[in-house]
Amino acid sequence: MTPTETPAGTRIDAHHHLWDLSRRPQPWLEPPHVASIHRDFTPSDYAAAAAEAGIGRSVLVQVLADAQETREFLALAEQSPTIAAVVGWADLTRPDLADELAALAAAPGGHLLRGIRHLVQGEEDPRWIARDDVRRGLRDVAAAGLVYDLLVLPHQLPAAIETVRAVPELSFVLDHLAKPPITSGLLEPWAGLVRDLAAEPNVTAKLSGLITEAAWDDWDAATLRPYADVALDAFGPGRLMFGSDWPVCLLAGSLPAWAETAQTLLTDAGLTAAERDEVFRGTATRVYRL
Repeated sequence: MTPTETPAGTRIDAHHHLWDLSRRPQPWLEPPHVASIHRDFTPSDYAAAAAEAGIGRSVLVQVLADAQETREFLALAEQSPTIAAVVGWADLTRPDLADELAALAAAPGGHLLRGIRHLVQGEEDPRWIARDDVRRGLRDVAAAGLVYDLLVLPHQLPAAIETVRAVPELSFVLDHLAKPPITSGLLEPWAGLVRDLAAEPNVTAKLSGLITEAAWDDWDAATLRPYADVALDAFGPGRLMFGSDWPVCLLAGSLPAWAETAQTLLTDAGLTAAERDEVFRGTATRVYRL
C-alpha cells in the first residue's frame, strides 16, 4: 500500500440502509424475487459487513417516505461507532418544511442529519422533481444547510437537470448513477444525460447500485466498466463517492465483493492512489461534512 492509499478501515460507505420489520414493514420487499433480503438488517449486521470491506464510517440513507423512520435513524446513528451521517426523508411539498427540518435537527442525533431524499424514481410524473412546490422545498433544504440525494431513473434525468440548474444554491448527490440500463448493454441516452447533469458544479454522484442493475447472477467488473467509466469521465474522482447500497446489494453480491470490484474499476481506469482515496473517502467527507 502506498502512503496515499486509503488504509483499511478508513473507507467511507456513502450509501447504505437498515430496517427492522417488526417496527416498520417494507412492502417493497414482499415480491418473491427480493425474498432473500426480506428480513431485519441491524446496525451490528452492517458493522460486520463494513469491517470486512475495510469501511470505517458510513452514511445511513432513508428507505421509506416516513419522517419517523428518519428520527429513528438519527437516534441509531448517535449510538453507532460506524454511522457518521444520515440522509433522511421529509415531505418537500409541505409549506412548513423549514420547520420540519429544524425539528429533525433538534431531535436526538439531529446533529448527524446531512441530507434529505425522496424516492423520485417511484413518482409516475417524470417531471415531479421540477414541480414548483418541490423546488420550493429543495430551496428550504439548501437554506437548512443540507444536501439533497437525487434518486431518479434515466427518463427522469431531463427534469432533474433543469431543477439542478434552477436551484444552484443546493448541493445535489446523484444516487446509483441514475440506475443505468446495464442489463441491456446500452449507454445512450443515459450517458449523455449523466454528462449533462455532471456539467453542473453543484452535483456529485455515488458509484453505487450498479451490481443490482446488472444481471444479479452474471456480472463482473467488465460488465460494469463502461458505466463506471462514464461516471469517472463526467464527474472525476473529486466528485464521485463509493456507496454499497447494502443490504440491497446482497441481491447480487456481498458488500466486500462490490467494494473490491469498485477498487478494480478505479484501478483499471488509471486512477492514482490519491484519486482512488477521493472516491473511497475524500468526496463523501466533504459533501456530507463527516
